[in-house]
Amino acid sequence: MTLDNSMTKMHTLVVGAGFSGHQIALQAANYGSVCGTRRDVDSLKELRDAGLEGCVLVASKGEHHASPFAPDESLKAQCAKATHLVICSGPDRAAPFCDPVHDLFNSNALELPALQWVGYLSTIGVYGNHQGGWVNENSTCQSEQVRSRMRLLAESVWADLANKWQVPIAILRLSGIYGPGRNAIKDALGGRARILIKPEQVFNRIHVADLARATVSAARLRHSGILNITDDTPAPPQDVVRYAHGLAGKLAPPAVNFADATLSDMARSFYSENKRVCNALSKKALNFEYQYPSYKEGLDAIWTPLSELACD
Repeated sequence: MTLDNSMTKMHTLVVGAGFSGHQIALQAANYGSVCGTRRDVDSLKELRDAGLEGCVLVASKGEHHASPFAPDESLKAQCAKATHLVICSGPDRAAPFCDPVHDLFNSNALELPALQWVGYLSTIGVYGNHQGGWVNENSTCQSEQVRSRMRLLAESVWADLANKWQVPIAILRLSGIYGPGRNAIKDALGGRARILIKPEQVFNRIHVADLARATVSAARLRHSGILNITDDTPAPPQDVVRYAHGLAGKLAPPAVNFADATLSDMARSFYSENKRVCNALSKKALNFEYQYPSYKEGLDAIWTPLSELACD
Protein backbone atom coordinates (compact mmCIF):
# COMPACT_ATOMS: atom_id res chain seq x y z
CA MET A 1 0.00 0.00 0.00
CA THR A 2 1.26 3.50 -0.85
CA LEU A 3 0.98 5.79 2.15
CA ASP A 4 0.79 9.55 1.96
CA ASN A 5 3.20 11.60 4.03
CA SER A 6 0.75 12.37 6.85
CA MET A 7 -0.05 8.71 7.36
CA THR A 8 3.57 7.52 7.41
CA LYS A 9 4.05 9.61 10.57
CA MET A 10 1.41 7.72 12.56
CA HIS A 11 2.58 5.69 15.53
CA THR A 12 -0.46 4.15 17.21
CA LEU A 13 -0.34 2.90 20.78
CA VAL A 14 -3.24 0.51 21.49
CA VAL A 15 -3.71 0.08 25.22
CA GLY A 16 -5.43 -3.24 25.80
CA ALA A 17 -4.73 -5.09 22.55
CA GLY A 18 -7.13 -7.97 23.18
CA PHE A 19 -9.94 -9.15 20.91
CA SER A 20 -10.85 -5.68 19.62
CA GLY A 21 -7.54 -3.92 20.24
CA HIS A 22 -5.59 -6.54 18.30
CA GLN A 23 -7.75 -5.95 15.24
CA ILE A 24 -7.41 -2.19 15.63
CA ALA A 25 -3.63 -2.59 15.79
CA LEU A 26 -3.61 -4.69 12.61
CA GLN A 27 -5.70 -2.09 10.80
CA ALA A 28 -3.58 0.81 12.08
CA ALA A 29 -0.44 -0.95 10.84
CA ASN A 30 -1.58 -0.10 7.30
CA TYR A 31 -0.88 3.56 8.07
CA GLY A 32 2.27 3.51 10.16
CA SER A 33 3.89 1.80 13.13
CA VAL A 34 1.90 0.26 15.98
CA CYS A 35 2.41 -1.05 19.49
CA GLY A 36 -0.15 -2.92 21.58
CA THR A 37 -0.10 -3.49 25.32
CA ARG A 38 -0.91 -6.71 27.15
CA ARG A 39 -0.99 -7.66 30.83
CA ASP A 40 1.74 -10.34 30.68
CA VAL A 41 4.84 -11.17 28.66
CA ASP A 42 3.60 -14.52 27.34
CA SER A 43 0.60 -12.94 25.58
CA LEU A 44 2.88 -10.61 23.61
CA LYS A 45 3.76 -13.53 21.32
CA GLU A 46 0.36 -13.24 19.60
CA LEU A 47 1.11 -9.63 18.71
CA ARG A 48 4.64 -10.37 17.54
CA ASP A 49 3.46 -13.31 15.43
CA ALA A 50 1.22 -10.81 13.64
CA GLY A 51 4.17 -8.50 13.01
CA LEU A 52 3.20 -6.00 15.72
CA GLU A 53 5.24 -4.49 18.50
CA GLY A 54 4.09 -5.16 22.04
CA CYS A 55 4.83 -4.10 25.58
CA VAL A 56 3.48 -5.04 28.99
CA LEU A 57 1.53 -2.90 31.42
CA VAL A 58 3.67 -3.82 34.40
CA ALA A 59 2.01 -4.17 37.81
CA SER A 60 3.34 -1.62 40.27
CA LYS A 61 4.84 -2.61 43.60
CA GLY A 62 4.21 -1.09 46.99
CA GLU A 63 1.31 0.89 48.39
CA HIS A 64 2.17 4.38 47.22
CA HIS A 65 1.29 4.16 43.53
CA ALA A 66 -1.80 5.98 42.25
CA SER A 67 -2.32 3.19 39.72
CA PRO A 68 -1.77 -0.59 39.91
CA PHE A 69 0.33 -0.19 36.75
CA ALA A 70 3.86 1.12 36.67
CA PRO A 71 5.41 3.07 33.75
CA ASP A 72 8.25 0.77 32.66
CA GLU A 73 10.88 1.89 30.16
CA SER A 74 9.36 0.14 27.13
CA LEU A 75 5.98 1.81 27.69
CA LYS A 76 7.69 5.16 28.20
CA ALA A 77 9.50 4.70 24.89
CA GLN A 78 6.27 3.92 23.07
CA CYS A 79 4.51 6.90 24.60
CA ALA A 80 7.37 9.18 23.61
CA LYS A 81 6.67 8.54 19.92
CA ALA A 82 2.91 7.87 19.97
CA THR A 83 0.88 10.11 17.70
CA HIS A 84 -2.40 8.24 18.23
CA LEU A 85 -3.54 6.62 21.48
CA VAL A 86 -6.38 4.08 21.51
CA ILE A 87 -7.74 3.05 24.90
CA CYS A 88 -9.47 -0.34 24.86
CA SER A 89 -9.27 -0.95 28.62
CA GLY A 90 -12.30 0.00 30.67
CA PRO A 91 -12.78 1.01 34.30
CA ASP A 92 -13.68 -1.37 37.08
CA ARG A 93 -17.31 -2.44 36.73
CA ALA A 94 -18.22 -1.86 40.35
CA ALA A 95 -18.47 1.39 42.28
CA PRO A 96 -16.70 3.41 43.49
CA PHE A 97 -15.21 4.59 40.21
CA CYS A 98 -11.72 3.28 39.47
CA ASP A 99 -9.92 3.38 36.12
CA PRO A 100 -6.32 2.18 36.61
CA VAL A 101 -5.21 2.89 33.03
CA HIS A 102 -6.51 6.46 33.23
CA ASP A 103 -4.75 6.89 36.57
CA LEU A 104 -1.47 5.78 35.01
CA PHE A 105 -1.71 8.17 32.07
CA ASN A 106 -2.90 11.00 34.32
CA SER A 107 0.00 10.54 36.75
CA ASN A 108 2.54 12.54 34.71
CA ALA A 109 4.77 9.45 34.72
CA LEU A 110 4.30 9.08 30.96
CA GLU A 111 5.14 11.78 28.44
CA LEU A 112 3.39 11.96 25.06
CA PRO A 113 5.05 14.86 23.26
CA ALA A 114 3.97 13.74 19.76
CA LEU A 115 0.34 12.93 20.62
CA GLN A 116 -2.25 14.18 18.13
CA TRP A 117 -5.41 12.19 18.97
CA VAL A 118 -7.03 9.89 21.52
CA GLY A 119 -9.66 7.23 20.86
CA TYR A 120 -11.62 5.80 23.78
CA LEU A 121 -13.68 2.62 23.32
CA SER A 122 -16.90 2.83 25.30
CA THR A 123 -20.27 1.08 25.02
CA ILE A 124 -23.82 1.75 23.88
CA GLY A 125 -24.78 0.41 27.30
CA VAL A 126 -24.48 3.98 28.63
CA TYR A 127 -27.80 4.87 26.95
CA GLY A 128 -29.73 2.46 29.14
CA ASN A 129 -33.29 1.41 28.43
CA HIS A 130 -35.24 3.31 25.77
CA GLN A 131 -38.09 0.79 25.46
CA GLY A 132 -36.93 -0.31 22.02
CA GLY A 133 -36.80 3.22 20.61
CA TRP A 134 -34.03 4.64 18.47
CA VAL A 135 -31.13 6.43 20.15
CA ASN A 136 -28.34 8.54 18.73
CA GLU A 137 -25.33 10.37 20.14
CA ASN A 138 -27.57 13.11 21.58
CA SER A 139 -29.88 10.72 23.42
CA THR A 140 -30.06 10.70 27.20
CA CYS A 141 -27.64 8.33 28.93
CA GLN A 142 -29.87 6.77 31.57
CA SER A 143 -28.54 3.30 32.28
CA GLU A 144 -29.28 1.95 35.75
CA GLN A 145 -26.49 -0.62 35.46
CA VAL A 146 -23.52 0.24 37.66
CA ARG A 147 -21.01 -0.96 35.05
CA SER A 148 -22.51 1.41 32.46
CA ARG A 149 -22.53 4.35 34.86
CA MET A 150 -18.85 3.67 35.56
CA ARG A 151 -18.19 3.64 31.82
CA LEU A 152 -19.96 6.99 31.40
CA LEU A 153 -17.73 8.42 34.11
CA ALA A 154 -14.73 6.98 32.30
CA GLU A 155 -15.74 8.79 29.13
CA SER A 156 -15.75 12.03 31.10
CA VAL A 157 -12.37 11.62 32.78
CA TRP A 158 -10.69 10.60 29.54
CA ALA A 159 -12.22 13.61 27.80
CA ASP A 160 -10.84 15.82 30.57
CA LEU A 161 -7.40 14.26 30.17
CA ALA A 162 -7.41 14.75 26.39
CA ASN A 163 -8.41 18.36 26.99
CA LYS A 164 -5.46 18.75 29.36
CA TRP A 165 -3.22 17.32 26.67
CA GLN A 166 -4.87 19.67 24.14
CA VAL A 167 -5.68 16.91 21.65
CA PRO A 168 -9.03 15.78 20.21
CA ILE A 169 -10.70 12.66 21.59
CA ALA A 170 -13.22 10.38 19.92
CA ILE A 171 -15.55 8.50 22.26
CA LEU A 172 -16.56 5.38 20.31
CA ARG A 173 -19.65 3.70 21.76
CA LEU A 174 -19.68 0.07 20.66
CA SER A 175 -22.51 -2.42 20.42
CA GLY A 176 -22.10 -6.17 21.02
CA ILE A 177 -18.79 -7.23 19.47
CA TYR A 178 -18.41 -10.45 17.48
CA GLY A 179 -16.04 -11.84 14.89
CA PRO A 180 -13.80 -14.83 14.14
CA GLY A 181 -13.38 -16.83 17.34
CA ARG A 182 -16.23 -15.10 19.17
CA ASN A 183 -19.59 -15.52 17.49
CA ALA A 184 -22.94 -17.32 17.37
CA ILE A 185 -21.64 -19.96 14.92
CA LYS A 186 -18.97 -21.03 17.39
CA ASP A 187 -21.66 -21.28 20.07
CA ALA A 188 -23.85 -23.34 17.74
CA LEU A 189 -21.02 -25.76 16.90
CA GLY A 190 -20.16 -26.06 20.58
CA GLY A 191 -23.74 -26.66 21.67
CA ARG A 192 -23.68 -23.63 23.96
CA ALA A 193 -26.45 -21.55 22.41
CA ARG A 194 -29.78 -20.75 24.02
CA ILE A 195 -32.89 -19.14 22.59
CA LEU A 196 -34.58 -16.82 25.06
CA ILE A 197 -37.75 -15.11 23.93
CA LYS A 198 -38.48 -11.69 25.34
CA PRO A 199 -41.11 -9.92 23.20
CA GLU A 200 -39.87 -6.85 21.29
CA GLN A 201 -36.29 -7.25 22.61
CA VAL A 202 -33.57 -6.27 20.13
CA PHE A 203 -29.81 -5.75 20.20
CA ASN A 204 -27.30 -4.07 17.90
CA ARG A 205 -24.00 -5.73 17.08
CA ILE A 206 -20.67 -4.82 15.49
CA HIS A 207 -18.26 -7.06 13.61
CA VAL A 208 -14.77 -6.58 15.02
CA ALA A 209 -13.40 -5.82 11.55
CA ASP A 210 -15.85 -2.92 11.15
CA LEU A 211 -15.00 -1.74 14.66
CA ALA A 212 -11.30 -1.68 13.76
CA ARG A 213 -11.84 0.08 10.43
CA ALA A 214 -14.06 2.72 12.05
CA THR A 215 -11.55 3.33 14.85
CA VAL A 216 -8.66 3.81 12.46
CA SER A 217 -10.79 6.04 10.24
CA ALA A 218 -11.50 8.21 13.27
CA ALA A 219 -7.79 8.22 14.10
CA ARG A 220 -6.74 9.28 10.61
CA LEU A 221 -9.32 12.09 10.61
CA ARG A 222 -8.56 12.98 14.23
CA HIS A 223 -12.26 12.99 14.86
CA SER A 224 -13.45 14.75 18.00
CA GLY A 225 -16.70 13.76 19.70
CA ILE A 226 -18.99 10.82 20.37
CA LEU A 227 -19.80 8.25 17.70
CA ASN A 228 -21.96 5.11 17.81
CA ILE A 229 -20.03 2.29 16.17
CA THR A 230 -22.66 -0.31 15.41
CA ASP A 231 -24.35 -2.18 12.61
CA ASP A 232 -27.44 -0.96 10.76
CA THR A 233 -29.75 -3.68 11.98
CA PRO A 234 -30.93 -4.11 15.56
CA ALA A 235 -32.38 -7.62 15.71
CA PRO A 236 -33.93 -10.07 18.17
CA PRO A 237 -31.28 -12.37 19.66
CA GLN A 238 -33.22 -15.50 18.70
CA ASP A 239 -32.97 -14.53 15.02
CA VAL A 240 -29.18 -14.50 15.27
CA VAL A 241 -29.04 -17.86 17.03
CA ARG A 242 -31.31 -19.50 14.46
CA TYR A 243 -29.39 -18.01 11.54
CA ALA A 244 -26.08 -19.26 12.95
CA HIS A 245 -27.47 -22.75 13.44
CA GLY A 246 -28.77 -22.74 9.88
CA LEU A 247 -25.32 -21.89 8.52
CA ALA A 248 -23.73 -24.62 10.63
CA GLY A 249 -26.34 -27.20 9.66
CA LYS A 250 -27.38 -27.62 13.28
CA LEU A 251 -30.83 -27.88 14.81
CA ALA A 252 -31.55 -24.74 16.81
CA PRO A 253 -32.30 -25.26 20.51
CA PRO A 254 -35.88 -24.97 21.74
CA ALA A 255 -37.12 -21.53 22.66
CA VAL A 256 -37.46 -20.64 26.34
CA ASN A 257 -39.58 -17.82 27.69
CA PHE A 258 -37.25 -15.21 29.18
CA ALA A 259 -39.37 -14.93 32.31
CA ASP A 260 -38.93 -18.66 32.97
CA ALA A 261 -35.19 -18.86 32.22
CA THR A 262 -32.50 -19.41 34.82
CA LEU A 263 -29.90 -16.71 34.22
CA SER A 264 -27.03 -15.07 36.03
CA ASP A 265 -27.60 -11.52 37.24
CA MET A 266 -25.19 -10.31 34.56
CA ALA A 267 -27.00 -12.12 31.73
CA ARG A 268 -30.39 -10.92 32.94
CA SER A 269 -29.15 -7.33 33.13
CA PHE A 270 -28.43 -7.28 29.39
CA TYR A 271 -32.09 -7.98 28.69
CA SER A 272 -33.23 -5.20 31.02
CA GLU A 273 -32.30 -2.55 28.47
CA ASN A 274 -33.85 -2.35 25.02
CA LYS A 275 -32.95 0.14 22.32
CA ARG A 276 -32.19 0.57 18.63
CA VAL A 277 -28.90 2.39 18.05
CA CYS A 278 -28.44 4.70 15.06
CA ASN A 279 -25.04 4.78 13.34
CA ALA A 280 -25.80 7.57 10.84
CA LEU A 281 -23.41 10.07 12.42
CA SER A 282 -20.46 7.67 12.26
CA LYS A 283 -21.08 7.09 8.55
CA LYS A 284 -21.23 10.81 7.85
CA ALA A 285 -18.38 11.93 10.10
CA LEU A 286 -15.99 9.21 8.97
CA ASN A 287 -17.18 8.94 5.35
CA PHE A 288 -17.66 5.31 6.27
CA GLU A 289 -19.75 2.32 5.20
CA TYR A 290 -20.07 -0.76 7.35
CA GLN A 291 -18.91 -3.89 5.56
CA TYR A 292 -21.23 -5.98 7.75
CA PRO A 293 -24.46 -3.95 8.10
CA SER A 294 -26.26 -6.84 9.78
CA TYR A 295 -25.48 -10.07 11.60
CA LYS A 296 -26.24 -11.99 8.39
CA GLU A 297 -23.34 -10.55 6.40
CA GLY A 298 -21.07 -10.87 9.41
CA LEU A 299 -21.91 -14.50 10.12
CA ASP A 300 -21.77 -15.38 6.42
CA ALA A 301 -18.20 -14.06 6.28
CA ILE A 302 -17.23 -16.05 9.37
CA TRP A 303 -18.87 -19.26 8.14
CA THR A 304 -17.36 -19.31 4.64
CA PRO A 305 -13.77 -20.15 5.70
CA LEU A 306 -15.07 -22.53 8.37
CA SER A 307 -17.15 -24.44 5.81
CA GLU A 308 -14.16 -24.63 3.45
CA LEU A 309 -12.04 -26.12 6.24
CA ALA A 310 -14.75 -28.66 6.97
CA CYS A 311 -14.65 -29.82 3.36
CA ASP A 312 -10.88 -30.28 3.23
